[in-house]
Amino acid sequence: MTTIFGIPANVVYATAGVYAVLIVASIIVFLLSRRGESGRYRELEDRVRSWWWMIGAFTLAMLSNRTVAIVFLAFISYLALKEYLSLIPTRRIDRSVLLFAYLAIPMQFYWAATDWYGMFIVFVPVWTFLFFPALMALRGETQGFLRAVGTLSWGLMMTVFTLSHMAMLLVSGDAVNPIAGGLGLLFFLVLLTQFNDVGQYIWGKLTGRHKVTPTVSPKKTWEGLIGGIASTTLLAALIGPYLTPMDMRWSAFAGLVIGISGFLGDITMSAMKRDLGVKDTGGLIPGHGGILDRVDSLTYAAPVFAHFFRYFFFP
Repeated sequence: MTTIFGIPANVVYATAGVYAVLIVASIIVFLLSRRGESGRYRELEDRVRSWWWMIGAFTLAMLSNRTVAIVFLAFISYLALKEYLSLIPTRRIDRSVLLFAYLAIPMQFYWAATDWYGMFIVFVPVWTFLFFPALMALRGETQGFLRAVGTLSWGLMMTVFTLSHMAMLLVSGDAVNPIAGGLGLLFFLVLLTQFNDVGQYIWGKLTGRHKVTPTVSPKKTWEGLIGGIASTTLLAALIGPYLTPMDMRWSAFAGLVIGISGFLGDITMSAMKRDLGVKDTGGLIPGHGGILDRVDSLTYAAPVFAHFFRYFFFP
């Protein structure tokens, strides 16, 4: 594997390509605003601005060293859980219990950092799933018990367990990806997941007519969904052989899997927000809501791709 300052060369080249595309997008948005069409493309302007923030933070963390990268991913998970807990109704008696929920984050990411797959895969789905209901029951309050247990368990799964698969992919991928290591696999996942969101948005704007889930996400159309997934599959086929050990056929299949699962993650979080009556989960990212609004697709895409890759390409 060729490296540049200790970073897989193909990842460096791919990162440069992403920034080149982002620069072109910024120029296009600027030209549209100069033509007096700024209002029409306000959402696109906000998205481009938020991409600069997100891509800058992600590449800074990923291209430093593994420890920084894992801490960064754990911090993303912490922010996602914090946003989630700020949205859902919680019982006063459970406030101290939430401390243990936050402590689950460093523990889960420690299992990933040490590549202890056996503990990684059961810690949240089994041990925290059993621990929190018992702890709540010991406190003696039965009113709202089932709702409190359900919302906390689901929140831990969606913000901690699912997102921690990115860290596991980063660590365990080195042994099976001689082309670009675990970082190449993580870059492949995150790039395609975000590209899928962008592709669905653009195709939906250009050709969208038929709603997929009008009551959950009114802006999602079948045209946007199909166009976005097709574009993601094509991009995956092109870049997969340079970032992963997969050939073009397997890379395209992985792109299809990421595209579909990313969409499902997006609408699942949209359903939650509809139920809670909120538009965005927060205001941390300028022009694009909170962390949960940006990692919603990854909550499905990260574990699905990680297990897809592990099943077919791990010895």
